[in-house]
Amino acid sequence: MNMLLPFDYEFFRRGLFAAIIVGALCGYIGVYVVLRRMSYIGHGLSHAIFGGAALSYITQTNFYVGAGIWALFSGALIHAISRRRWVGADAAIGVVTTTSFALGVAIVSSYRSFTRNIEAALFGNILGIARQDLWIMTAISIIVFIGLFMIRRQLLFATFDPEVAPAYGISTGRMDLIFVLLLATTVLASTQTMGVTLVAAAMVIPPVIARYVTKRFSTLLLLSPIIGALCGAAGMFLSFYFDVSSAATVVLTSAAIFIVVETALILKQRISAQSVFD
Repeated sequence: MNMLLPFDYEFFRRGLFAAIIVGALCGYIGVYVVLRRMSYIGHGLSHAIFGGAALSYITQTNFYVGAGIWALFSGALIHAISRRRWVGADAAIGVVTTTSFALGVAIVSSYRSFTRNIEAALFGNILGIARQDLWIMTAISIIVFIGLFMIRRQLLFATFDPEVAPAYGISTGRMDLIFVLLLATTVLASTQTMGVTLVAAAMVIPPVIARYVTKRFSTLLLLSPIIGALCGAAGMFLSFYFDVSSAATVVLTSAAIFIVVETALILKQRISAQSVFD
């Protein structure tokens, strides 16, 4: 098998770069998503952005502008509703995301002239990434990385000890809002590559794998994006040779690694338990 053959095609080179960038970005912010038990929000925002994507297509607005505004609005709305004591965060996410997704479905059913574009938004289109998209994705990724780095201490405090954080001058509400907006921005950057149906998996599986390997937070922040990037690269190569959807292959590669690590840990625990009794 010639591993260099895919590099002869420009669409593969662009797709590989996009998969690595998105994998690293999702892996990095996914650490906070997993630790803060916000996997459902990541899943919900990825579906909420579908409504914005549909609106941007029918209004002939740039995807990143139209869907970006919609994603930030959805994130802020989810945060505002979930802060109400009588409405839980899961209910707030359900209301906003299902309504937004239903709006997208209604638009698609009325305007059938952009079915291919909507399919790309739903299931990703890594191999159709244009050079301009790569620049935008890279810029968004840098912004999110810098944003998370700047608030890392406050966000860490608000994540592990939200009751005590206000006593040290840390506004948990503001931290939650900033994080949700950064999460919405991440979903926006990843949708063109992974599609709304697979973005959540890209944000959850690599951090979970990394957490099996290490318990140190600093190592987790370093290892998770590396796993995400490697899964993105491996998935691209596998999709090329097996002629399978690239986005789906990236997620399946991550899932396969998770199964291997989980199985290895189970076997290790059984061997350790058996050695104790022996």
